[in-house]
Amino acid sequence: GGDRLAVPGGVGGGRSPAVTAVSGVRPAGHGRVLAGQRMFDGRDVTRVDAAARVRLGMSLCMEGRHIFEHLTVAENLVAGAYSRDRSEAATDLEMVYDFLPKIADMRARIAGYLSGGEQQMLAIGRALMSKPRLLMLDEPSLGLAPLLVQEIFGFIKRLNVEMGLTVLVIEQNARRALEIADVGYIMEQGRIVLEGTAAELRAKPDVQEFYLGLGDRGTPKSYRELK
Repeated sequence: GGDRLAVPGGVGGGRSPAVTAVSGVRPAGHGRVLAGQRMFDGRDVTRVDAAARVRLGMSLCMEGRHIFEHLTVAENLVAGAYSRDRSEAATDLEMVYDFLPKIADMRARIAGYLSGGEQQMLAIGRALMSKPRLLMLDEPSLGLAPLLVQEIFGFIKRLNVEMGLTVLVIEQNARRALEIADVGYIMEQGRIVLEGTAAELRAKPDVQEFYLGLGDRGTPKSYRELK
């Protein structure tokens, strides 16, 4: 199977711009975007457009879900397979329904009437319809109640374990993100300031204080203030 990668942290760290640059939604201002060695042979995709990256197997589930509110659940899912053969998409639609039985039960409903958690599941299901090898999720728990957050993160872990997807999660809820991840990266102002296994990061007193709320020194303005 693939890896589970987490980039936890608050607003302003540069995490969302980074993942949109990786997906091609936002052009990279400088530097290069190299797709993973194991999945994409370390390919340089800096000048490859977003649609072509989807065809390569890179799919982004954007912050805020961005579902098509006036279409049905089924129509939203089919839209996720726009770059693929129609006959293959029909098979994958059944796969998504099997993996997401709640969504299957709602296939004829108008997507705009779903709850926030249901819309997030739909957005992830739509991303799966492109048959990704790398699935990027930008703030998947945004605006969701705690029980729904737990359900979403359990589902993300299943995607990795049962489908073998490599999953990259951008998430303000650092505790949840590091609970399901293999590897974590801490970003500030667009730069990685700390990386390691999720277990190593969870065990660091400074990470516990700044990101997990377990310290007693108050909230510093930045992670660097703890160094």
